[in-house]
Amino acid sequence: MIRNYKTLLLAAAVFCADNAIANNDASQAEKEKQDFIVEMSQKHGFDPVSLTETLKQAQVKQSILDAISRPAEKTLTWTQYRNIFIKPNRIEGGVKFWKENEADLNKAYKQYGVPPEIITAIIGVETLYGKRTGGYRVLDALTTLGFHYPPRSKFFRKELSQFLLLTREENVNPTEPTGSYAGAMGKPQFIPSSFRHYAIDFDNDGKRDIWNNNTDVIGSVASYFSRHGWRKGQPVTVPASNVDDNHSDMVKAGMKPSVTIESMREAGITVDENIRPGQLSSLVELVVTDGKEYWAGLHNFYVITRYNHSNMYAMAVYQLSQEILKARKTSNS
Repeated sequence: MIRNYKTLLLAAAVFCADNAIANNDASQAEKEKQDFIVEMSQKHGFDPVSLTETLKQAQVKQSILDAISRPAEKTLTWTQYRNIFIKPNRIEGGVKFWKENEADLNKAYKQYGVPPEIITAIIGVETLYGKRTGGYRVLDALTTLGFHYPPRSKFFRKELSQFLLLTREENVNPTEPTGSYAGAMGKPQFIPSSFRHYAIDFDNDGKRDIWNNNTDVIGSVASYFSRHGWRKGQPVTVPASNVDDNHSDMVKAGMKPSVTIESMREAGITVDENIRPGQLSSLVELVVTDGKEYWAGLHNFYVITRYNHSNMYAMAVYQLSQEILKARKTSNS
């Protein structure tokens, strides 16, 4: 009896402690939200009462917090990750998307220098050509992460600010746009700051519609790549072989190209002879089922990582683009 009484007391104490933590978290989130409203009012001229009502409509969702804690890029090997994206439905869907939007893809290539297969692959990897654009309200996603996810709350509060600005600029009800658990929107999955900086009205109809208008989607992806320095006609990546533990410093140098191809070759690494010696590259290491594989990540490969800061993501886009290109040539022959 005494033992059971002590157990109940302990359980009650734990419950009270958890409740106190939850209340403190909720109190802190509410304070940050009020500070955010004041900032948006003073800095951008939002009406505090109206903005308060808008934020009251946002729903905090545990599923969003769960999803952001396990991104695929950090939990899967390259073999597993590749198998998600390099598959028949994305290749065939890419050929179909290219054929249906050929004029706009050619126009984007002419204006921005980004090849049709790269633009198509981005949309294929991101949303399966618009079939999987995300079912969360952007307002819910950014509010949840902006005020209830301390590791990146500052980033997501900035994106919430950008989202509110774009809905005002585009005359959109902030409770309506939907996207991913991280607030990425439309077929190309632009976060709000990317939308405001890079989305374009490619068909000149007065709107930037990345949800339903493929012309704007294609132009916006091309605009994004161009603004991040895409080099027309330049290679993206090539395999690197004869890499061993002696080259670990090159791997650790990071995503940004900082090692010359000549240095790699002098260190014993084999890289395609058509790649210029003085060209800068990163040494990309990918974990596969039976070990590791290596690639020279050239400038355009780095540009792809600006869309999603992951070597596996960039490689998936590149390899899907090549499969789409090959399948399209076959279908036209």
